[in-house]
Amino acid sequence: MAKQLAFNDAARRSLEAGIDKLANTVKVTLGPRGRNVVLDKKWGAPTITNDGVTIAREIELDDPYENLGAQLAKEVATKTNDVAGDGTTTATVLAQALVKEGLRNVAAGAAPSQIKRGIEVSVEAVAARLLENARPVEGTQVASVAAISAQSDEIGELLAEAFGKVGKDGVITIEESSTTQTELVLTEGMQFDKGYLSPYFVTDTERQEAVLEDALILINQGKISSVQDFLPLLEKALQSSKPLFIIAEDVEGEALSTLIVNRIRGTLNVVAVKAPGFGDRRKAMLQDIATLTGAQVISAELGLSLDSVGLEVLGTARRITVTKDNTTIVDGAGSAEDVAARVSQLRAELTRTDSDWDREKLQERL
Repeated sequence: MAKQLAFNDAARRSLEAGIDKLANTVKVTLGPRGRNVVLDKKWGAPTITNDGVTIAREIELDDPYENLGAQLAKEVATKTNDVAGDGTTTATVLAQALVKEGLRNVAAGAAPSQIKRGIEVSVEAVAARLLENARPVEGTQVASVAAISAQSDEIGELLAEAFGKVGKDGVITIEESSTTQTELVLTEGMQFDKGYLSPYFVTDTERQEAVLEDALILINQGKISSVQDFLPLLEKALQSSKPLFIIAEDVEGEALSTLIVNRIRGTLNVVAVKAPGFGDRRKAMLQDIATLTGAQVISAELGLSLDSVGLEVLGTARRITVTKDNTTIVDGAGSAEDVAARVSQLRAELTRTDSDWDREKLQERL
């Protein structure tokens, strides 16, 4: 396919025109007096919004050079949304101003590389000053900020209540309800997305949940397939008269069958689940669970095996609830010092990572 080429001032002006068209459309939504934009859709009803990145994503221009400029501005809004989750309109307006002043200086004879370095120095200075002037949002301010963002006082109050309950390290997720009610559901403790390996482990048939009170917790990094591997540990757990919760890469074959038979007969109240995550992330999450519950991960890397350990490697928790898809551990017996040290380690990793995906997963673990 033949390419169209443009050079010098004509090319720069075309890019600027595209940036201006997108930015001028987006910036009408800026601030408390910002207006809405109506977006036409090829299918379905039009969308009414004042969200900058949503508007930017819908803009395509006929002129190829102007469209390139619009796509550059769109990238600004998208990146800002990915990193901060808000401020996309402000970022787009700032980008438009930087381009306008930058091109004016280039036309006057300034070197583009010098302009770039000047912008980078200025960005560092402005960012530092903003951090100095920043104030933490506390108390009723949380509800006010949330209400403005959601454009709903009701949702603002719910979000403020959620932040108050889970704290700054808690995770808040928003899901579409199957009813007309907007409600807040609080999940205490630690939750991960793995459920019971067999429905025979269920203790509450009405809710299809397996609930263990004051349970022992076995964390094994590898698979458990032979009952002989952990029979001594199983017998010790049985003598303790406490329920047993097993987390492993997998529990299969005769090992799983033995656990199910003991559960059905009422000999041992036991539940087994697969370990969450994959690869190195799985190892890290198992260590998180071990720290929270006071357990020790059984791993060949640490010189531990199922047939050679005792109850001292098991953790405990006041309550464990397991559904078909999720596991929730409440009030693990891990020491507060160990948990605090683990949290500090995760925060340090969070500040070092450059990956959005890693940042999201680390925040979930926190």
